[in-house]
Amino acid sequence: MSWLPLIIAALLGATLLVGYVLVLIGIRREDKALNLHQRPNGTSASLARKVTGCYARNGVSWT
Repeated sequence: MSWLPLIIAALLGATLLVGYVLVLIGIRREDKALNLHQRPNGTSASLARKVTGCYARNGVSWT
């Protein structure tokens, strides 16, 4: 039996898990900071906004 498919599946699963955790961390940071009207203050926050589609271009003036 070849180990290559198992290794590829494990790497893909780990990559997806890390991405999921980063999005969760970013959502939590944005929620606590209450700053959706400003630029994201980190990589995880930026990733969370892009994945969820919750981002503002050029800022907003409603707050």
